[in-house]
Amino acid sequence: MYRNTCRFLAVCGVSLGLSAPSWALDVVVRAPEALTEELRAASLTAGLLDEEGAVRSIDVISAAQADYARLIALLYDRGYFGPVISITVDGQEAAGLSPISAPQSVGTVIVTVEPGKVFSFGTVTVRPLAPGATPSPQVQSGETARVSALRDATSAGIEGWRQEGHAKASVGGQQITANHPAGQLNADVRLNPGPRLRLGRLDLEGDSAVREKRIREIAGWPSGEVFDPDTLDKVETRLRRTGTLASATLTEAETANPDGTLDVTAQITDRLPRRYSFGAEYGTTDGVSVSALWLHRNIFGGAERLQIDGEISGVGGDTDGIDFRLGAQLSRPATWRTDLEAVLLAEFEQRDDPNLFSRTGRLEFSTVYFASEDREYSYGLGLRRAETRDDLGERDYTILTLPFTAKFDRRDDPLNPTRGYYAEASVQPFVNIEGTSEGVLSTIDVRAYRKLGDRVVFAVRGLLGSVAGPSIEEAPADFLFFSGGSGTVRGQDYQSLGVDLSPGVTIGGRSFAGISGELRVKTGDKFSVVGFYDAGYVGPESFIDGSGEWHTGFGAGIRYDTGIGPIRLDVAVPGSGPGDSSGVELYIGIGQAF
Repeated sequence: MYRNTCRFLAVCGVSLGLSAPSWALDVVVRAPEALTEELRAASLTAGLLDEEGAVRSIDVISAAQADYARLIALLYDRGYFGPVISITVDGQEAAGLSPISAPQSVGTVIVTVEPGKVFSFGTVTVRPLAPGATPSPQVQSGETARVSALRDATSAGIEGWRQEGHAKASVGGQQITANHPAGQLNADVRLNPGPRLRLGRLDLEGDSAVREKRIREIAGWPSGEVFDPDTLDKVETRLRRTGTLASATLTEAETANPDGTLDVTAQITDRLPRRYSFGAEYGTTDGVSVSALWLHRNIFGGAERLQIDGEISGVGGDTDGIDFRLGAQLSRPATWRTDLEAVLLAEFEQRDDPNLFSRTGRLEFSTVYFASEDREYSYGLGLRRAETRDDLGERDYTILTLPFTAKFDRRDDPLNPTRGYYAEASVQPFVNIEGTSEGVLSTIDVRAYRKLGDRVVFAVRGLLGSVAGPSIEEAPADFLFFSGGSGTVRGQDYQSLGVDLSPGVTIGGRSFAGISGELRVKTGDKFSVVGFYDAGYVGPESFIDGSGEWHTGFGAGIRYDTGIGPIRLDVAVPGSGPGDSSGVELYIGIGQAF
């Protein structure tokens, strides 16, 4: 037998200036060593030791009496179906005590558990199963007879029928017997699939400022189709995806209608109609960046979102000037089809970088198709007008753009991912109206995350970019690529790597590649330390052919988790490459670097 003793000094509080006596409580758990920790964690009596303040004797007796069922449930789930449990309170069995006439104090509670032998599954059937369904491997003969495994197998059988349209599938009967001499648990669970149903009405409940007609358009309720629980999940996702609704919970009716349909009720609640946000970031070279956003989530009463946002960057940095951007975006969900969102964007931007000055205005209409929860595609038509100045002089252009973007997001947490991946690919053909030539701008951004143990995350990011069509001298100057700074290679000067056409003439390149790796180690509940290495390439040709240059940077940082994204502080130094120096760069921001 294994003995584990926990001691707690319960001190009664002061009431009306009079102190009540204090008493010491011992909780002893006696069980095989392999089970002791689990039993203690499940015990309400042992849990009293973690409470602050006074512990009353009535609470001890009530917890001890509740522990019989809790510990038996735990043992059943571990395959022990012949346990003997004794819980004594100062020598008396807890089951025979009355909480009403509890003593003034309790000294010792002893929990003694003799679990017996571990049972295995003998003959287990969960029937009938839906077409194509297979029996759960966890309840096969010889496996440890866990109650949770049998419960999961039953739930999986019911869900299989629900996937086939039998919305009211349930357990029709069951027979479970424990063969103690053989140490086996036999079970026969009979499922009642019930009739195959179709979707009926979608009833709306709740006070929403969004018009009912628009809610139904967004939901895309397929009345009359065969019931499918995935359809309900998809409708909930559509309603929540608007950003206008705080919640949209779908509840099935208790009984089906006589015509074989099943009605569903959607409980709708709204988010606050307006949102304001503010952000800031600092880099010793990049300077201070400040951003602000105003959002109305239901501007016209149909879940349309109007967002106005702006950013000023380069303040106090070594980037040669101040950059700013001001944009307005109007989005309307369920336009033309259920999963299609229409977006109208107007934006004005100025960039004053070491090797490029540009003023750009663009007007763009696009649509976003939500193929699934983690996959979306957008395509559109835009008009872009720019005035640029670089080492080749002033160049102005006007073009039509046809952007197409595909996104795949399978990260476990977009703000602070620890596993999964994110990929975004963009292809933007442009048609010359004035000042340039036809061509295609393409970019790829891929990020992957892997958790190593409980505290270590390895993150890697790859970037590719290309401008094909016009020559490097004729290409839109603000489409060309530079490298260096917090977004590409930390430790290197901002936008410091380009293409040197001749001495004193540096412009952006037509091809770009970047790779970053981070090792993130959690050191506490809130803090993490990070080591990173970045590399970037810029070349004169549309594709990477080795004619360009690479540069690198590396460093370390810390993260403080705020719950809405980590606060980031990175210190980096340059590695190799043209123009590298021995300077140290500091970056402060909100959110992971990628």
